[in-house]
Amino acid sequence: MSRSLKKGPYVDEKLLKKVKELKRGDKTIIKTWSRACVITPEMVGFTFGVHNGKEHIAVFITEDMVGHRLGEFSATRKFVRHGGKMQRELEKGK
Repeated sequence: MSRSLKKGPYVDEKLLKKVKELKRGDKTIIKTWSRACVITPEMVGFTFGVHNGKEHIAVFITEDMVGHRLGEFSATRKFVRHGGKMQRELEKGK
């Protein structure tokens, strides 16, 4: 369910403050735990370290990402692979 239009998109105020303090194109990574924060046009050109539960994943914000949430670009699950004994045998054969 989306957020009410009356309220507007959720943007973490602390995050916006950090963005305004830095210059556009600055290479510093802004660490954040706010995965639900919506990406705004002011954030374009900055790199965010989005927490995935274990570590901070570096995400460089581009214009295409505006309107999406930060958490969409930092996966929380790591895919290892399918299969077991048969899969290992197939990989040895290659």
